[in-house]
Amino acid sequence: MHLPRQRGPLHDLPDTPEAYDAVLAGVVEQALARITPEGNLEHPDADDDIGDTSLGVTSLLALAWQRSKDPRLPEAVHRSLAFHLRERVYREDNPGYPNLRVRDSGLPYARYVLEAGAHPIGDWPSTVWALLQAVNLLDLAEGLVEEEQRTELLEVARGYWRWLTEATFFNPQEAGNQAIGCVVGGLMLARHLPDAPADAMRERALRLYLDEIRAHRVPDRGALLPPEHRGAYDNNYGPISLSFLAQAHRISGEPVFAEDGDALARYIDARLTGGGFDNGGPRYSEQHSAFESVLGLRYFSARVGSDLGRYRGDSRWARYAAQPDGGVDGHFAWMLVWQIQDTTGWHRAPSTAPARHQLRAGTVSVAFDDRMTPSVIEAGGTYYLPAAVNRQHGFGPVLDGSVFCRPMGEVRVRDVRTGTLTAKLVGKPVVGRDHVLRHVRSLYVTDGTRLWTTVALERLPGEAYLLAGLPYAADDGDRVRRTATGAVASAGTLRLTHPRTKGPEHFDARAELTQEQAAFALAADPRGYGNPDEGWRHLVSSTAFEAGPVPDAPEDLHVFAVRYGSAEPLTVAVERTGEGLTVRTDAFTAVLGADDDRGEPTLTLRP
Repeated sequence: MHLPRQRGPLHDLPDTPEAYDAVLAGVVEQALARITPEGNLEHPDADDDIGDTSLGVTSLLALAWQRSKDPRLPEAVHRSLAFHLRERVYREDNPGYPNLRVRDSGLPYARYVLEAGAHPIGDWPSTVWALLQAVNLLDLAEGLVEEEQRTELLEVARGYWRWLTEATFFNPQEAGNQAIGCVVGGLMLARHLPDAPADAMRERALRLYLDEIRAHRVPDRGALLPPEHRGAYDNNYGPISLSFLAQAHRISGEPVFAEDGDALARYIDARLTGGGFDNGGPRYSEQHSAFESVLGLRYFSARVGSDLGRYRGDSRWARYAAQPDGGVDGHFAWMLVWQIQDTTGWHRAPSTAPARHQLRAGTVSVAFDDRMTPSVIEAGGTYYLPAAVNRQHGFGPVLDGSVFCRPMGEVRVRDVRTGTLTAKLVGKPVVGRDHVLRHVRSLYVTDGTRLWTTVALERLPGEAYLLAGLPYAADDGDRVRRTATGAVASAGTLRLTHPRTKGPEHFDARAELTQEQAAFALAADPRGYGNPDEGWRHLVSSTAFEAGPVPDAPEDLHVFAVRYGSAEPLTVAVERTGEGLTVRTDAFTAVLGADDDRGEPTLTLRP
């Protein structure tokens, strides 16, 4: 079973002018075959996310005409724009819409669902999208759109902006991508206004960004991020926010958009495996965007100097939003327009600078969460998630049902690179059920193809083992598939266990259920509205690798050693020497020395 949306890296999509012209040519033929006598360009199967879609396809036709001068297009643009202005601009309040600040304003807006009162909650983002389609068409109107139509479209776009920022609460869904998109729409619209109104609109847009978005950023893994549905980051919408920040910086030059985009880009780089796999978010766990992310990932990959394009997207939306039959849907057309207009090239090499929340070399990577516990381990083409035991999640020593991975105090990190080896030492204070503060030291070493993990903590009475991860997915090159095993070895005993109890709180990797489906089943609200991260935290147990202690370790320590990426036998020797705690394998010797005068851990690594 393949994960439906974890497909190829986005930087593999051809992005030459010829490739984009071919995409637009395909859109043109679909649109000309689909357009109704009334000028409607909506996909016939679309029933939601619909209020802006015909206008979106119109903007793509306008871009195609600017590049090709296809004589069939001016009449299609005229008819389809007239259709939107006549049939898809609503001025009467949508019955049941809860987020209005001004009743009966008469301002135009776009509907998420066309039927009055059917599903008004999506009208705010639909109107943002309609504003963006409109300003793109205004940008492309020269020589194509007659003055009367252009003037009417401009007034509608100004009305969309006022409805979004005056008649309703701003960002009612607490979705960072929608909010930044609204700001982008205002900045782009301002370019079509006289000087004084333009200055006022730019100032208003920037103030909304500073006061309503930037001031409410959420911390995670050392970064401040635009909140997404009450969470710090969503792996579908976060990269879309990055694209909006890229466009905001492109059109305004305001440093704040570059600074915040750099921070979000570095965060994405740290949490993303080398193979491009990622999961987690307050709206979706595995529903990766595709072309909507290309602009931001490409623009900021160059700025931060890392290969963000390794992000795996949904190739079914490789160029534009599409219906199940593959037919073009104009819902995200504005992003394809910007992506084509921007000529930034991909930066394809990984960053060589150490990142606190990431260890990466070759085909091995570890992404660490805010507690410096691995959130994903990648080795040997397999992706491992934190396992669950007794409602506790993580990678770490387990004793009497308690997982020793949640820090009680400052977490210290030391990065070392020598020759072909890259290592990270993490030291954290933890508290067990006996309320005693203990020091857990976790060493991660990779040669680019395998990953060694050694964990040491003070010896406790009883039988301890290492919770060493939940094997979840494997890399098939252009697809990611589910798996329930992986190439793992331990210097002690090793067992792969599965939940003995059935039910949604117990995740068995051998089942067809995906992590996202399981997370939504445990979430408080329905799929698409519930928080899958919150749901996943309710998991009681899961498939897990469990490793026993290393034989002949110092008597006062529990020491565990595991290698990912190879199932060959693993021999590890651990002893105290004059230098410190010395760990020897067939690939390296590591010395966990005494803390320095600032209490920071020291690490020596020798091939």
